[in-house]
Amino acid sequence: MSIIPLNSFARDEWVAPSGDTSDLKSAVDGRVVARIGGRLDYAAMADHARNVGGPALRAATFHDRAHILKALAQYLNERREALYELSYDTGATKADSLIDIDGGIGTLFVFSSKGRRELPDDRLFVDGAVEQLSRSGGFIGQHVATPLRGVAVHINAFNFPVWGMLEKLAPTFLAGVPSIIKPASATAFLAEACFRMIVESGLLPEGSVQFIAGSTGDLLDRLGGQDVVSFTGSASTASMLRSNTNILANSVRFIAEQDSLNASILGPDAEPGSPEFDAFIREVYREITAKAGQKCTAIRRILVPADWHEATVDALSAKLETTVVGDPRLAETRMGALASLAQRTDVLEKVELLSSEARRVFGDVRSFEVHGADAQAGAFVPPVLFACDDPDGASRLHTVEAFGPVSTVMPYRDLDHALALANRGEGSLVASVFTHDAQVARQVVLGSGAFHGRLYFANRDTGKEATGHGSPLPHLVHGGPGRAGGGEEMGGIRGVMHYMQRTAVQGGPDIIAGVTGRYVAGASTAEEELHPFRLRFGELEPGRTLWAGPRPVTLEDIEHFAAFTGDNFYAHMDEEAAAANPFFPGRVAHGYLILSFAAGMFVDPAPGPVLANYGLDNLRFLKPVEPGASLKVRLTVKQKTRRNEEYGEVRWDVGVYDQEGEQVAAYELLTMNAM
Repeated sequence: MSIIPLNSFARDEWVAPSGDTSDLKSAVDGRVVARIGGRLDYAAMADHARNVGGPALRAATFHDRAHILKALAQYLNERREALYELSYDTGATKADSLIDIDGGIGTLFVFSSKGRRELPDDRLFVDGAVEQLSRSGGFIGQHVATPLRGVAVHINAFNFPVWGMLEKLAPTFLAGVPSIIKPASATAFLAEACFRMIVESGLLPEGSVQFIAGSTGDLLDRLGGQDVVSFTGSASTASMLRSNTNILANSVRFIAEQDSLNASILGPDAEPGSPEFDAFIREVYREITAKAGQKCTAIRRILVPADWHEATVDALSAKLETTVVGDPRLAETRMGALASLAQRTDVLEKVELLSSEARRVFGDVRSFEVHGADAQAGAFVPPVLFACDDPDGASRLHTVEAFGPVSTVMPYRDLDHALALANRGEGSLVASVFTHDAQVARQVVLGSGAFHGRLYFANRDTGKEATGHGSPLPHLVHGGPGRAGGGEEMGGIRGVMHYMQRTAVQGGPDIIAGVTGRYVAGASTAEEELHPFRLRFGELEPGRTLWAGPRPVTLEDIEHFAAFTGDNFYAHMDEEAAAANPFFPGRVAHGYLILSFAAGMFVDPAPGPVLANYGLDNLRFLKPVEPGASLKVRLTVKQKTRRNEEYGEVRWDVGVYDQEGEQVAAYELLTMNAM
């Protein structure tokens, strides 16, 4: 195979490596596969992102950007076979590559879907409910979020060159912020191949993404308060970058996802032979061998009841005995190589350090068999399992991470002791617990939740649907406190907010309605003779209002409704019992009778643009309705949300009022209206 020159993509042009370059070698056989290096005009790249990419992205709505993410995911999905082939030279097996490549593409799909379902078809995000700041409601507050006007610099780790790139790109792009992507050099040839596909798709606006193959140079010195650095890697590198004088001086947002000494706890109820014990052994084995242990979420500390310490060691050792280490291209191979020879050297040094506090019970790093490859030419190490009899007296086991297929079994006395040991990692991305006891789970959350970004509970009930200890999901936060970096990635729409500014907007109802593009109580409304149900999605505007009624409420109505529905609750049928209730003056109308009457007043019965009513939100009954009352209803377009080419969702603000003008019910009606 020819050597691949890794190009950077700066200011929408490919830039070949030049000057001082470095060779990148296959993790499997040591041959040179790519060449990387050269310097770029980093200031110009940052300016291009801010001045070209930013305006283009901000001109689009959240839904526009979500549709692009979906199209990009489909484009990459059709071309992933070429990425699998390159991935072998990172030391990854096909199963490992599915985690990286398919996992990254899947993350694009998830963010696209969540963007279309949870964000508005707008350029501004309304965050939370209106805050009442005055007695009369004439002065209110509303939090909104808008895209930052800078650039997001993504510095990614070597272990997941595709997933690591796409899981940062998805929320950043959805937020409307351009990205400059810098992959780790060791596996940059795979990241560059995927990024090249992104550019070739032609889906992303100019300036919205750029790529650095090599050093970031003085890029961090070019950032300001509107920019973001999102980093994945070692704690030492994160500390160096975070302490950059310019980043500190300008309060540049810095999101760090660092290495961590994740733990897995075998619950005190999960005795050998139980489904939980068996699942625990399978999961720990998978976390030791998947990606050759090069996962920031991998299990490094295995905490088990003291009585089952040796049984756990024996079961894991027997499982590890079946592992075939070798060329990842071969079907028989269960575990491939580390990403580079440098990484192998680092892992072997850490293994030596851990040996001072624990006894090795499986794996000989000096003598092991490699299937179909040269053990010395490639970056191979065998699975290594340690056992520590005195975890309280250990130090390095709780502070030193061998970033490879290395883990340690530690005994605990009781659950509190297990949590104390887990917490000694000083912050992790994830801890898992295998238990069938919900009270054990609660104790873990209360006693250890503050130390972990994610707590994963597994047992016989979760079965095959469970995603696994080491699988970060786009829907949930990926990050952790303390040693884990203190940052967050993904986390659904929460992750998008990291690239936006949350601003408190204060003013009168009309101002807030104008800013947010949605009706708020007290804002001006527009009433016209044409019923709003006769208008298509594109013709409706927030504030469009219909008043309907009146409709009298009689005792006969209440009794008929009770007989028809079977709802004979005493507040509607027993005068004496109802009057004894502190909430009612006597018999009152059913809440759902009030809703039915409201619908009868505002519904336009003829076929038209309203295709379906599919629900109510935020329903409240505010005042009891007695027999003899007369009701009116106000129907106001509150917001237009998601849409496709055929129909869109309309959210209506509905208020029901009595003959005294007091509101008796409030809710939001959801309809689907034809475009």
